Amino acid sequence: MTLTDHRTNHRIVADRIPAQPPTPPRSEVTIPQYSRRAILAIWAAAAVPMAVLAWIVAPRLASSLHGGSPLVRALLFCFTAGLIWQFVLVISLVAFEQRSLRWTKVRDALWLRAPRSPKTGRRGGKTWLIVLPLIVALGAEEMIPTFAQPVNRDFGTFIGSKAGHVFMHGAWGWFALILVEMTFNTVLGEELLFRGFLLPRMNGAFGDRDWIANGILFAGYHMHEPWVIIPSALVDTVVLAGGSKRYRSAWVGIAVHSAQSVFFAVALFALVLK
Repeated sequence: MTLTDHRTNHRIVADRIPAQPPTPPRSEVTIPQYSRRAILAIWAAAAVPMAVLAWIVAPRLASSLHGGSPLVRALLFCFTAGLIWQFVLVISLVAFEQRSLRWTKVRDALWLRAPRSPKTGRRGGKTWLIVLPLIVALGAEEMIPTFAQPVNRDFGTFIGSKAGHVFMHGAWGWFALILVEMTFNTVLGEELLFRGFLLPRMNGAFGDRDWIANGILFAGYHMHEPWVIIPSALVDTVVLAGGSKRYRSAWVGIAVHSAQSVFFAVALFALVLK
């Protein structure tokens, strides 16, 4: 057999071998599992400052403010500061853990990837549609009975009152601050901490019930708004924690939680213009 014949036969055999799919790139990130003590410490680092800001700092700040609704204004300042602190906390924890803040590492370390189908393993595409029923389910939280909500502390109740309408009329500065608070609440603060950082690191301590523990921690975190703890424990556990865990994506919780913020922002915008 000549060299030419050998090469020809080699090409024929090679053509008959089906092409193998490319091996997906492995993540550069190793997500460690935290102990229960470490998880509770991180939870406390977010929950305690919010409670202190709500029940100690805000009333003192309100006493020094002039004009209408001083406690509401003080709470807006304090909650925004507390949520920004949560973002700083997450970034600091990731930097310490991964020794880098490169986006590729941060993305994988915080589950900031498109939702992955638990059946096919594919990411994105039609899998994003799961957020639609979850948004509806989260909206059902409003139908769950809660404890009495103080008008001057619960912003939703306050906005529904005549005083809230007066407060928001033409208040572009307050509207801008509220948008900042919402952004750090559902994108860069609470969701990033609980679904992006804590949830992927809780399996070692809680096993397959890690999403339940995550939801309970998220409910208990609301010491600054204790009247929402019960509905949060019932609904947010399944919708936010369960959805993010099942689809291995913090974007699920962020998208669903942010839908509420978008709806509320539109309502506030109408009040500002009214």
